Amino acid sequence: MKYQKLSSQFTEFLKLAIRMLEIAEADAVLIFVDGQPEWEKLKAVADNHKVIVAADREEFLEGIEDTGLHGVVVELEESPILEKLMHALVEAVANDQLSTGAKVVALYSGFDEERIDTISFIRLDERLGRLTSRDLRKLETSVPLETLKIVVDLAVEIGREGREGKPVGTCFVVGDHRKVLSNSAPSGFDPLKGYAKKDRHIGDRSVRENLKEIAQLDGAFVVNADGTVEAAGRMLDVTSASVTLSKGLGARHWAAAAISKKTKAISIAVSESNGTVRLFQGGEVVLRIEPSRRAMKWKDLDFDNIQSAND
Repeated sequence: MKYQKLSSQFTEFLKLAIRMLEIAEADAVLIFVDGQPEWEKLKAVADNHKVIVAADREEFLEGIEDTGLHGVVVELEESPILEKLMHALVEAVANDQLSTGAKVVALYSGFDEERIDTISFIRLDERLGRLTSRDLRKLETSVPLETLKIVVDLAVEIGREGREGKPVGTCFVVGDHRKVLSNSAPSGFDPLKGYAKKDRHIGDRSVRENLKEIAQLDGAFVVNADGTVEAAGRMLDVTSASVTLSKGLGARHWAAAAISKKTKAISIAVSESNGTVRLFQGGEVVLRIEPSRRAMKWKDLDFDNIQSAND
């Protein structure tokens, strides 16, 4: 077992984080650790404030349930620290440990892997609505990045806004469209049938608004890699026997996972219950986006975009 002692520097940074929490009236302190902390000492410094401890390994959080602190397992050991941090925040929201509008003081090893050396103040309603192009670029797919961005934006809008005050769940399957069509069937009337290609391209805002209306119907959208919507209301005819997903996900997510494993497509499912958007590739969830009150912002992830205090 690897341990992370509460060194004098760690202690001083934690005290400063607690003070920042009080001054800014933040909701919690998030600490990203690289070993199992000294729980009793950590709890003593936390002094009944809400503290969430994140780690790459579940074993680093052993014993946390006896402290009153909260734990989040990230399992991204080879990823950059800011990617881990954002993932930890998303997990905390999914676990109902934080609200989507929470303010968090984050404490982590930003420059020196051997010690805690960075403090950041993060507003979740801003950060959770901000993806980086790197998040999509790292997916090994022939689908152009711009096409994925537009479809993800549209899915997030549907998840956030619903339609006429009601939540809406839907699914987009992007790329490898011929194979996707051969592994699906029409659920009934296709409202896009007969329209010219230019009138079915998701680059057009009016087309996207029409798709929001159609999203209320059963079935998935099949999107060509070039951004043309080839069909709507398709029932995905694939088995999910070889797919493993988290408990609580419904038939839409299982079908999205299964079609992404059967084909080279990227599938994007919008949860009707909470608006969460999940991207599937190879039968697995590769990216999850929580709903936000604000529109998505695509930008490069950079230390300059987080307010940091370094030793």
